[in-house]
Amino acid sequence: MTDSLSSYKSAQAAETSTHSSSESTNRFIEPVVLIHRMALGIAIATWMVMAIGSATRVMNAGLACPDWPLCYGSVLPAEQMNLQVFLEWFHRLVASSVGFATIVLFSASWYFRKSLPKWLPWATSGSLSLVVFQGILGGLTVTQLLRFDIVTAHLGTGLLFFSSLLAIATALTNQGSLVDLQSKSTKLPWLGLTAAVLVYLQSILGALVASQWALHQCFATQDMCIVLNAHLIGVIPATLASIVVVVTAWLNKDIAPELRRLATIAGCLVIVQVAIGYATYKLHLQVEPLTIAHQATGSALLGTLVCFSVLAFRAARQDQSFIQEQNQAQPAIR
Repeated sequence: MTDSLSSYKSAQAAETSTHSSSESTNRFIEPVVLIHRMALGIAIATWMVMAIGSATRVMNAGLACPDWPLCYGSVLPAEQMNLQVFLEWFHRLVASSVGFATIVLFSASWYFRKSLPKWLPWATSGSLSLVVFQGILGGLTVTQLLRFDIVTAHLGTGLLFFSSLLAIATALTNQGSLVDLQSKSTKLPWLGLTAAVLVYLQSILGALVASQWALHQCFATQDMCIVLNAHLIGVIPATLASIVVVVTAWLNKDIAPELRRLATIAGCLVIVQVAIGYATYKLHLQVEPLTIAHQATGSALLGTLVCFSVLAFRAARQDQSFIQEQNQAQPAIR
């Protein structure tokens, strides 16, 4: 009886040890999940930074803090604080937080590199390089008194950084429900990538219009109309490419549901963006929230197309692997 009791206690102790071990394991997030969540969170914060930056420009607050990186020589300029100073100060605060978070993302990806895809540490290194360059451009924007080429490069780099984070997060997403695409759908990744590039270029044209106040000058003195017209003409290829992606995705019956969902979101964003852009043009940029929403929606459309392209490339690669496995299995069956 003593032996039975002793064996029971040892078995119970082993079970307790196993249970506590599994609990301690569950307390920790897998590195790939951690990096995915961090990249997605930083991407969302970056989208907010760009929206706040647009509000700062629209409210003529770009030079509300005349020095950099501090504001009136202090971390919190309480005495000089007003709406314009707050916008510029808050923009810098959130941007700095994004920069520090990117450093953490970079460090974590290299620390857990043995448990992560080989490309991931290098991808986060690229994102870190972009955010460092973005910070330098942010400082030059103030010290060079809002020079239009620096302001445009500032937004362009921000959009690239935003896209890189979304690409990383999407590539790490566990898409177990992705349906294998047929070979006729291999054009989807390239359609999505083409649309994303065109939307990005259109965003750069929009930044040129905004940084030079081209719309106001064109209506007032007929100056800078060529820049404004280039942006208006650029709407056509970017919109058509996005519509082609949406229509192709919906006409393809073998497409993964995630891709169809992203295509639907892209289609809705295109409609909203065109409507906001038309209203902004007709109202001569007199309604500030419309101008801010115009840039924010454009960034969201770019991000959606980037996510669509990454998932489409993943699905196409899965389809190619499936075809190769079938071809290798056929001789064995015969």
